[in-house]
Amino acid sequence: MATITEGPLRKPAQMLADQSYDGHSSLHDDEQAEKLGIKAGPIEGPTHFSQFSPYLVDLFDQAWFERGCFSAHFQTMVFEGEAVRVFVEPTSETSAYCRAEKEDGTPVLEASATLGPGHGEPLLEARMAKLRPAGELVILADLSVGMTGKQDEIVRMDPDQHMGNLYPFSLNEKLAKITEPMDWYSDASASPWCRAIIPTEMVSVLGNYTGGMAGWPIKRPSIGLFADLQIKMVDGPLFVGEPYRLTREIVALSQSRRVENYWVLTRFFDEAGDTLKAEMLLNHGVMKASYPDYPEHLLPQ
Repeated sequence: MATITEGPLRKPAQMLADQSYDGHSSLHDDEQAEKLGIKAGPIEGPTHFSQFSPYLVDLFDQAWFERGCFSAHFQTMVFEGEAVRVFVEPTSETSAYCRAEKEDGTPVLEASATLGPGHGEPLLEARMAKLRPAGELVILADLSVGMTGKQDEIVRMDPDQHMGNLYPFSLNEKLAKITEPMDWYSDASASPWCRAIIPTEMVSVLGNYTGGMAGWPIKRPSIGLFADLQIKMVDGPLFVGEPYRLTREIVALSQSRRVENYWVLTRFFDEAGDTLKAEMLLNHGVMKASYPDYPEHLLPQ
């Protein structure tokens, strides 16, 4: 039987209280969250990824940041001050089952961790394959599977670069509060690649830095959240200060009682666009109740 590694309790920091988009605050703002029946602005889901990284490096060595895929389904929101513990259970020489829970045992997320190039079927890709037809959508009525972003986007992350309205902080500010510090994130001389690397939890920040440029025709004002997130390294790691070219494609649409969902695959290439470096599969959930013109009869009672 595989040994399950249990991490210590950590209290992740809420760094998105000042997040805004489309001219309004986000779900991570306490007041906005309370309007939607949530007790406070939750901590962003990818924040929890860093708690797994040391254990996955123990399992897979530096190859984790070169060819690793972390595929996570978020289960419960975490609020500032709450403590989270992670568990890592190897399932083969190139895979592990991961989960996180609050101090009282409430599940926070479950995830697969796999090492490429043969990743098998990561957790989110398996979930996406089982989706039912989306049916009648309102906020996302003008989206379709196969739709691509209007243009390629060039992004980079420097140590002190403010990452915009969606992520109102810098990499260095994140590293000052990250739950599991690693020298590789800031010290080129300590890194096996002789360059500082971008933490797994910050890949989504890089990937969404210019997210508005995709031009998705989504009805607004409406408020979204990350429902699922997969970060897959193909020819990694991603480096601090390195420019990357992004492309985006909608690969699925779905909905639940309270949320409409659009699944976007973002591909990270080198700046020239010749070499695929990484991929991000993000299930954006848009809360039906956040759209003022949502038909009453279609809202959950």
